[in-house]
Amino acid sequence: MENKSHSDGDLKYVPLDPDLVWTSYDMGCSAALICVGFELLSLNKDQPHKSLFIFKRSNGIDDDANLYWADKLKVNARSYFDTIKMLKNRLYS
Repeated sequence: MENKSHSDGDLKYVPLDPDLVWTSYDMGCSAALICVGFELLSLNKDQPHKSLFIFKRSNGIDDDANLYWADKLKVNARSYFDTIKMLKNRLYS
């Protein structure tokens, strides 16, 4: 699957190789990962009513995603809210 990301006015190819990227369809988990410092590379909005969040694979991303799902990941509430708003703006603009 190919994905193009808008970066500095240029489109770039983001390979979906699991050794290079971590992906999720969940906005809440994605927002939490951004809040703790993981890099969102791109959003794939090709499917209606479903968007794929593509992160740079980094040490600890799987662990932090599992902490999110276990309701044990700690993030700042204001940062989480602002990140949700940012993601919605990117999705719907």
